Formats: sequence, structure tokens, C-alpha cells
Amino acid sequence: MLSFLRNLFSPSSVSSEATDPAMKFLLVGLGNPGPKYENTRHNVGFRVLEQLSEDWSSCSHGHMARIKHRGKQLLLLKPDTFMNLSGKAVRYWMQKENIPKERVLVIVDDLHLDFAQLRLRGKGSDAGHNGLKSIDQLTGGNNYARLRCGIGRDFHPGQQADYVLGEWNSKEREGLPELLKTAAEMSLSFCAHGLQNTMNKFNQGKKKKKKEKAPEKEEKKKE
Repeated sequence: MLSFLRNLFSPSSVSSEATDPAMKFLLVGLGNPGPKYENTRHNVGFRVLEQLSEDWSSCSHGHMARIKHRGKQLLLLKPDTFMNLSGKAVRYWMQKENIPKERVLVIVDDLHLDFAQLRLRGKGSDAGHNGLKSIDQLTGGNNYARLRCGIGRDFHPGQQADYVLGEWNSKEREGLPELLKTAAEMSLSFCAHGLQNTMNKFNQGKKKKKKEKAPEKEEKKKE
């Protein structure tokens, strides 16, 4: 799976070729550290990045893997700051590696999208997500790309926290591999082909509900 994804767009997409230092990308998967949160819906950002590399090491404010893709260096970051302080890790690595916002992609769970629905955007509101809220505050705005991974909202009022911090149910676990695979493909495409091209190729429109035909009224028989 890892090999397939890294070579998706070109046989030599990940290689030892020289990388232009100006072409670094920071891919940030949002989540919470530790085994307790490993299989929760809130950690889908971590899981997406794990599709792209198995070679992770500790770094400032998290864990990082570095891969090359089409001559570009991709820094994959899983912050260990806990969700509410994600911006601290993002700001640190943007500054340290001199990566501008247009080459940052944040991968995040979204309960406003149906499960497994994926949506890439170049900017947007935090929609109540504390990880995005922290990044907005500490990087000076919301003008960075984010890949929203739908987790659905199958919960009763007041149970949102329990839901996002809960583990995938059996039906979701069946569909999860395809979600992760496609999200990983989109992340690589963002770096290789740009925001707009990736949006055009992958973004899924809202499913239109089929209108039910109204039953035809029977004509009253003339007496």
C-alpha cells in the first residue's frame, strides 16, 4: 500500500533525486497523541499520513517522516501537542523550514461531512474544530489548504465530544481503508499537481437526493 501510494503519479515519484530546497511541503495530520486516541475518529489525520510512510521519528512538537515526491520534499507531521494546541507545532515547523502557507496542507476530521466524504479547500473557517482554530490563531489566519475527512455525525445532542473521541464502529472500519487511501492520494496530488487541479479531480459534490414522484391523482369518474 505504501509503495503504491508513493509511486501513484510517477514511477520515480519518491526517489533519492535532488530536491529543490524551495519546494518543501508541510503535510500536517491532526490528532491526539498516545494509544488511547489511536483508533478514534478525531485521529483520522494521523492515519492518513501513516499511509505515506512507516519511517517516523520524534521531533520538536511531534513525530515526523520525510519523503520525496516528484522532486519535492514532503515533511509529514503528527503533532504531539494535543488537538487544541496544534497551531504551536504547525507554526514551529513552518518557521524552521521556511515553508509558506501555500505549501501547507492540514488533514482534519470533519463531522459536517458524511463518513468517507472528502473535501479539499484552499482556506475556510474552523467550523468549530479546535485544531483548526489553534492553527488560525498561531499562524495568522485561515488561508492554508485543508483536507476535510468526513466522519459523519451519528450522535445525539450533547454527545459530540464522545463521538469524535470514540473509536470507529464496525461499518466504518470496513470503509476506512478506502477513505485513507484516497485521502493519501489527494495529499500527494496537492504537492505534485497543485490545489486547484486536485480539487477538480477529487472533490466530491453533495449527493443529490432523488425527488420522489408525487402520486398521480386519480381522475374522478364522471357519473
